[in-house]
Amino acid sequence: MSISEALNALMGKGTEASVQIVQQIRLPKAITAVLAGMALSVCGILMQTLFRNPLAGPYVLGVNSGANLGVALVTLSSGFFGFEMSNFFADLGVVSAAVIGSLAVLFLVMAVAKKVKNNTGLLLAGIMLGQMIAAFQSLLEYFSSAESLKGFIMWNMASIGNTTLSDLALFAPLTILLCILTLFLIKKLDVILLGENYASSLGINVKQTRFVIILITGVLSGVVTAFCGPIAFIGIAVPHLSRLFLKTSLHRYVVPASMLLGPSIMLLCDIICQLPGNGVLLPLNVITSLIGAPVILYLLLKNRNVEG
Repeated sequence: MSISEALNALMGKGTEASVQIVQQIRLPKAITAVLAGMALSVCGILMQTLFRNPLAGPYVLGVNSGANLGVALVTLSSGFFGFEMSNFFADLGVVSAAVIGSLAVLFLVMAVAKKVKNNTGLLLAGIMLGQMIAAFQSLLEYFSSAESLKGFIMWNMASIGNTTLSDLALFAPLTILLCILTLFLIKKLDVILLGENYASSLGINVKQTRFVIILITGVLSGVVTAFCGPIAFIGIAVPHLSRLFLKTSLHRYVVPASMLLGPSIMLLCDIICQLPGNGVLLPLNVITSLIGAPVILYLLLKNRNVEG
């Protein structure tokens, strides 16, 4: 399909097949890539600022594990419980199960956040919670059938091609709203990066700000995981690339840049997934890992050389 044919199909002109391909398949997929890249990048910035840890990512609080568990309970439960749990959630589907699992973990993390006074403790609590959920998920995988396990593994590889225009009616407004809300936190993020005591001395309500950051991160990462599966490395790598290109850590530059760079990288990864040209799509997580992992390794080696 040429560019002119694609543009005509976008306007509803051309053959029925071309209109169907562009409007029902390609357009939702491109919009999903933009939304997912923007959401994961924002999550990465928020987590790295909150924990003052360059390796913190959007799934550090175990929200991704909760989404995985929700999907696992629907798709893998028959071998473990002896009956199809999906019968109880037939009207919910995989996306709803992932959202419910994400929100459940989010509420647990918020409860822990009220008791834990420092970010390091909250980080460790999120990691331990994720490990416990992953252990139960492994039990489900161990007792599941080969067919259901294969389907779950395929979902776990992540994909941006499963969303429809009706899915985007929820995905798009929620993602855009939370990303806009993040823009109003930019000044507070710059101060929090210098330390909680310093932020408190300037009159910032650190507890409230931390709660808002956790809420935004939990909902964004949960929704992205629900619709696209667990996408690796985008949330960790994109903020670092933005700082590297801009040569600054000021959030008024890094946050907007990441909101643009994240979608661009997601679209690039999707293009690479389709490059073989034989009708076979490569798993999205394979490409994001091949792009994101070298970035993290480069940054680690660079920081080591600077310290040396």
